[in-house]
Amino acid sequence: MSTSEKYLFSVTVPAFKAQYLAECIDSILAQTYKNFEVIIVNDASPQDLDSIVSQYDDPRVHYYKNKVGFGAQHVVGNWNKCLDYANGNFVICMGDDDKLLPNCLEEYAKLIAKYPGLNVYHALTEMIDENSNFLRMQEMRPEREGVYSMIYGRLVNNRQQYIGDWLFKADWLRSNGGYVDVPMAWGSDDLTAYAAAIGKGVANSQIPMFQYRINSQTISTQGNIMVKYQARNMTFQKIKELLNKDCPDELDNKYRLCCLDIIGEKQRMSTAGIIMSDMISNGKFTRFLWWLRHHAELGVPKNEIIKAAIKTINK
Repeated sequence: MSTSEKYLFSVTVPAFKAQYLAECIDSILAQTYKNFEVIIVNDASPQDLDSIVSQYDDPRVHYYKNKVGFGAQHVVGNWNKCLDYANGNFVICMGDDDKLLPNCLEEYAKLIAKYPGLNVYHALTEMIDENSNFLRMQEMRPEREGVYSMIYGRLVNNRQQYIGDWLFKADWLRSNGGYVDVPMAWGSDDLTAYAAAIGKGVANSQIPMFQYRINSQTISTQGNIMVKYQARNMTFQKIKELLNKDCPDELDNKYRLCCLDIIGEKQRMSTAGIIMSDMISNGKFTRFLWWLRHHAELGVPKNEIIKAAIKTINK
């Protein structure tokens, strides 16, 4: 093995859908960097994943099946089950419909060599459609930044990011208790990356390495609206807790203070978006009354529900 391939990468795939799984596996096996393993964990899927995985006669491919599935609401449990099987120094957790570009692991190895000792690294991402056609690029990020710069970029600049974007140091991830568990993974990738970046920051790739597939089967497009609402509130609460911690780095502390100024408004806007989505999907008047009846227990002021209803009607 080349000394330039001294790291073992674990590319984990918590799998449920069959449609794109072969494309996903093919993209991993096409890596220019060869020192890796593929961990596929079938979350008790009713779809025929077995026949797809059985086509691969490669000792680096390891396939496991859960007797009982975690399901969409607890999908992070399968992310962490994948982590249990991983042997690598660094771990990627990617969707069963996403793809690595051939240079992904090689570029990660270069980034680790340039910025050793970090707990998290980030891949510049391309968005693709259901036919693997290029749609658009993820926004560029500074090659090195602190955790509050990361949060600021997400809150203010609406950064797009996905669990497959991130490479985590395996030992750190295990010591952190695995990926942060939020229902339906709404914010799990963000919160895990922020936790990994505390004190050390993140190194961001400047060239594309990963492809995220936008399609109707994506888990974030599905699920109970109240589960999403609770998950989003949980994510905001954890971010607020992080923002209340002192930061010794002068520049990153300025980002922290900026985030503190706006996070309340961002949470309000997020809540309004969820209410509007619920009203559009499930009946404007019926859901408007439901939100009014439950506003106190949900912690949503009546005037915010009324504003959301007016926007929904206008839309």
